[in-house]
Amino acid sequence: MNPNNIKFTGVMPALITPLTADEQVNVPVLHQLIDTLLAQGADGFYIGGATGEGIALRQDVREVLAAESIKAIAGRKPAIIHIASADFGEAVTLAKQAEAVGADCISAIPPMFYSYDEDEVYNYYKALADAVSIPLLVYYNPAAGFNMRADFAARLFTIDNVTAIKWTSSDYYGMLRLKDLTHGEMNIINGPDEMLLMGLGAGADGGIGSTYNVILPLIKGVYESFRSGNIAQAQLCQTKADRIIAVLIKYKVIPSIKAVLEGQGIPVGNAVFPMKRYSAEEKAQLYADLRTAGMEI
Repeated sequence: MNPNNIKFTGVMPALITPLTADEQVNVPVLHQLIDTLLAQGADGFYIGGATGEGIALRQDVREVLAAESIKAIAGRKPAIIHIASADFGEAVTLAKQAEAVGADCISAIPPMFYSYDEDEVYNYYKALADAVSIPLLVYYNPAAGFNMRADFAARLFTIDNVTAIKWTSSDYYGMLRLKDLTHGEMNIINGPDEMLLMGLGAGADGGIGSTYNVILPLIKGVYESFRSGNIAQAQLCQTKADRIIAVLIKYKVIPSIKAVLEGQGIPVGNAVFPMKRYSAEEKAQLYADLRTAGMEI
């Protein structure tokens, strides 16, 4: 398989990780969630990333998450597995395991916490890319602590197997520059859910997002309307999505999405400790605010 033949497009949920009370993967619920999202039109899945709480989970739990997600997807759509870890050896092990169980692509945020220069970050991504034969999607999020300029991202694109980037930044000038610097060849995926339309306008090939777990039909509306040239409809869908996203942000995104899925009959459990647990009253208020924002729950 030539990794350069793979191009990710469309809308791909950054998958929530269903967990049991002791923070193991709830495998039956994971399969239920993936089947539900596929039925709603998911074009692929980003697994074990920030939304999936990957870096907060033990290695063995992450390996189960990768294997069971790919088993549930069953080749119907692409699977991208996030493998970054504070322990680089663990990241390599997770990368190799993802490839072994059938992932289409691995992904990683830059090395964490400490201050790294561009040569160090370049060497990090090259080592990860060299560890596998499947593509690597760079995950750029300023919250991870590294400012990835367009010219540096274009430099990463020169590494064999680095074919794509998840651009979770509101710097759409940077996205435009990256598209230009790579002659339109780098597979750029928009990150900020609330700005998918802006990303598509700046040249993104699709979107990966947390809130896609619960508002996928609206997000599909943004993408498909934009692709068909109906910009007014795309703006309308983005506006409706953003009313809901604003509420989810207010209540903290990961636990609020998990609470919504629970309300939709998919018992994904709590976020990894010590993230927020809602009281019954808080959950009722969250649902009320979402209904006011236009969500059926």
